[in-house]
Amino acid sequence: MTLSAANASMLAVVWNGIPYNMSVETRPRPVIINSTDAIVRLSSASICGTDLHVYHGLYGSYQPGWIMGHEGVGYVESVGDGVHSHQVGDYVVVPDNFGTGQYPSRDIPNEEWTPGYGPDYTGGQLVGGTQAEYARVPWADFALTPIPKGPDGKWNTSKELDYIMTSDVFATAWEGLTWSGFEAGDSVAVFGAGPVGQMAAYSAVLRGASRVYIIDRIESRLTLAQTIGAIPINYVNTSAAQQIMALEPQGVDRAVDAVGMEARAANGSYDQNLAVQEAFNVVRSGGGIGIVGVYATSNDAPGHPHSTMLPSMFPFALSDAFMKTFRFQIGIADARPSAPQLIDLISSGEASPGYIVSSQINITQAPEYYQRFNNWLESKVVIRF
Repeated sequence: MTLSAANASMLAVVWNGIPYNMSVETRPRPVIINSTDAIVRLSSASICGTDLHVYHGLYGSYQPGWIMGHEGVGYVESVGDGVHSHQVGDYVVVPDNFGTGQYPSRDIPNEEWTPGYGPDYTGGQLVGGTQAEYARVPWADFALTPIPKGPDGKWNTSKELDYIMTSDVFATAWEGLTWSGFEAGDSVAVFGAGPVGQMAAYSAVLRGASRVYIIDRIESRLTLAQTIGAIPINYVNTSAAQQIMALEPQGVDRAVDAVGMEARAANGSYDQNLAVQEAFNVVRSGGGIGIVGVYATSNDAPGHPHSTMLPSMFPFALSDAFMKTFRFQIGIADARPSAPQLIDLISSGEASPGYIVSSQINITQAPEYYQRFNNWLESKVVIRF
């Protein structure tokens, strides 16, 4: 490491614990700390719906002041002596979770880290997020996903808006659909038409669903989903369950909850269990539900001052689920296992998930576009460097 590298700085999007406010600050450029680290020079990073949980003061580490972001694409700038699968100059996807690859996912504390939410989510270490010009990636051999070169020996950077979706939203949605027990020919209901919901509907279309319903109260999001063949269900005037059951009297085969803890009723007020309950209402007996929307509440703290706005528990009719005898899986989806497959689909032209991107911005515009995304004026925002 040179003295100039150690003293170098960069621009980054930073959360300082003030709800509905993000800052762009000058921060030290990350350097190699462990032999298994890589430094990635970001070419793109995106704003995720989970970032809005932080923006609302609901989620993240105890103390604020961290660099945001967990979705990125870029070039390897430097590697530690223990990195063997990547070299300087490689074009890579930075995933939403880092891990050593030595243990089953999340079975060992501090062996599975999520960047962009502060040190409590990265083993107590200061691992910055991807909404910055550079990011340090621990366990780079296992964490980074290489983007293959084309037949001409060059990377197709024109597909970068597609590739970045494999760092989280596309891969998370793909996994959530798998968790539901999906098989080709199944009918699917996707709750939430934000980025993950759009990708869940798109994944179902790509994998041969017979019908895909997508549920939301924001008409522009439903209109976007129609472009991929999804059937829009707006629940402002009539519940999603009523509308879907009128079309599918036996219920749909599968459902995906891509909303999570900030689900809203038709009038816009919080109704935390709405998506889950409606998913249970519309899935047939013997069907399945995959839940990838975030459900994580805690006591208020400087890093998440509004956590107690949402209850940590909500009522659920377990007996109804018991009688339906269906599959149910919930949790944090790991983007890494499915990312190579999805990258191949993109490289071959079979998938183009970047259709959800509504704006490409420079990093100094991030605070404005957090606000726009929060106000449903954007479907997906990508920061370009």
